[in-house]
Amino acid sequence: MTTRQPPRDGPKGRRPSFGKANFGTAKAEGRARTGPRTSARDAAERAARNRGDDAGTRDPWGGQETAAAPVRPKSRPAAEGTLPRRPIPGGAPGPRPPAKRPEVPAPGPTRREQRAAASATLASGVQTLTVEPDEAGMRIDRFLTARFPLLPFTRVQSIVRKGELRVDGKRAKPNDRLEPGMSVRVPPLRLDQPSERPRNPAREQDDATFIRSLILYEDADMMILNKPFGLAVQGGSGTVRHVDGLLAALTGPDGQKPRLVHRLDKDTAGCLIIAKTRLAAATLAKSFRSRAARKIYWALTAGVPRVRQGRVSTYLAKEEPTDADARMRVAKHGDEGASHALTYYAMVDQAAQKLSWLSFKPVTGRTHQLRAHAAHIGHPIVGDPKYFSVENWELPGGIQNRLHLLARRIVIPHPRTGKPVDVSAPLPPHMAQSWNLLGFDATRYDPIVEAPEA
Repeated sequence: MTTRQPPRDGPKGRRPSFGKANFGTAKAEGRARTGPRTSARDAAERAARNRGDDAGTRDPWGGQETAAAPVRPKSRPAAEGTLPRRPIPGGAPGPRPPAKRPEVPAPGPTRREQRAAASATLASGVQTLTVEPDEAGMRIDRFLTARFPLLPFTRVQSIVRKGELRVDGKRAKPNDRLEPGMSVRVPPLRLDQPSERPRNPAREQDDATFIRSLILYEDADMMILNKPFGLAVQGGSGTVRHVDGLLAALTGPDGQKPRLVHRLDKDTAGCLIIAKTRLAAATLAKSFRSRAARKIYWALTAGVPRVRQGRVSTYLAKEEPTDADARMRVAKHGDEGASHALTYYAMVDQAAQKLSWLSFKPVTGRTHQLRAHAAHIGHPIVGDPKYFSVENWELPGGIQNRLHLLARRIVIPHPRTGKPVDVSAPLPPHMAQSWNLLGFDATRYDPIVEAPEA
């Protein structure tokens, strides 16, 4: 039996429609029809009426929309007898226009865009500095301290240690030296505001008078101060009054402020060299690095060493690497952060086998070197809060519990003439009192001058 297809030539050559009237029934003429019993358009119109929309304004298959489509409400159960809204193959030709959606606020920046914006903001504070000829040979940490006087020294060390600073694009160490023309990339800095009171002419005059009262030697290029006990050399956490800040009162007409060349501990008294120009500072710094400078220290120590003259050679490292003023420990060669330290000592006098007047000649210049070496040989310096650990030891009456350490003498080539400048500092008041009490003669010959230089 052969099945014929239904005739396709309806009125005017169009395919017969299947409307509501004959839904579910067969046409009288011809055979029973096959295929869908309603058109997709009829289904769409019926679904629109069930939703309450005007079918004339929403024509998903037409070429245009006659009016703006309303916002589609939330889905609700479809009425019985409706068909799903999906494209039907062979439907009306023509592109389907995109349905209009309700306007929504513009989205904010993405997380990546926020991070990029933050990075750009931070990068705006990055500075690139060029090393000047008169800054040749300066340590990186000293270079930053000179360029940014308000930046705490602990922050300077942190910047270099964490690799935030780059020299010619490479990481550097705090003790690396700079050469003219080098490019130093400095990260954004949060400079601490000075915690001192606003400066005024009277205060400037007082500071200048105080600093000049400490001068042991001065010329056009340099001066040597007698730093008193308890006065810090540089500022730090909680330190308001210090030598570096006081030197601002001596700024010359050309705007050049005297510069520190080396450091002393806060409780160490004695000779402190100050450069008046950048060129003098660079030249004097080279003298310290090449060990052309000779330094002699005096100390009052506990006990009497069996060897009256000797040599102490160890490696020293910080117990807390992140603390700029941490206690130093005797380390082994190769330990992280360990540096070689060499000191010569000689006993000048002693009192009742309980106290000794020791003279030191340091060859290297490590942090707390003399204090750590004195403790290492079993004779810590009297009044030292970090390294004095002798059990069952009482401070003799009349002797103050202050660090008894004096930068007694310094000999250094002049930065311009090259001739040696030899300066000695007197005993500070608390050490002079101890010397008088113990019967020590400060004019006595010091045998340390005969110690080797290396």
